[in-house]
Amino acid sequence: MPIDPREKIVLFIDGANLYATSKAIGVDIDYRRLLADFNARAYLLRANYYTALIEDQEYSSIRPLIDWLDYNGFTVVTKPAKEFTDATGRRKVKGNMDIELTVDALELAPFYDHMVLFSGDGDFTALVAALQRKGKRVTVVSTLTTATPMISDDLRRQADFFIDVAELAKTVGRPPSTRPVVAPVATEE
Repeated sequence: MPIDPREKIVLFIDGANLYATSKAIGVDIDYRRLLADFNARAYLLRANYYTALIEDQEYSSIRPLIDWLDYNGFTVVTKPAKEFTDATGRRKVKGNMDIELTVDALELAPFYDHMVLFSGDGDFTALVAALQRKGKRVTVVSTLTTATPMISDDLRRQADFFIDVAELAKTVGRPPSTRPVVAPVATEE
């Protein structure tokens, strides 16, 4: 494992991206085991989970997960998703959390040695490079096991280390839930 046990680490989880990745490989992430796994590897300073929420819904299926994470050691960062109608008349939802994640990662940088980024989004390539210039090590967690890789090639090349979710799922995954789960709000670029 690329994490030195003497390091202070932070986890930054792009909720929509990790959900899509785990769904694509057919596993659910057990967040309690995920936290325990990284806590056992090094000094876990913080675990942040980012997702957008649709404001006007009376009930959001992601709300129980958000509440559980919030009470069980994760810092949950949310913002309202924006709904709009595109040029073809289709209803779309936009809820990109890239800026919030990036700002938090840069603000916390003086306090950690190693960032573990759970996302394959190539937009984070510049963030990874900026953190490396500050002397930080960065591990990216996504997957290459799907027919279409869920990780940007540029992001994977920029990262110091790569962990495939399919491999990580052997210790922190579980078979997909039988109860219906609606994905976190997908982001539009």
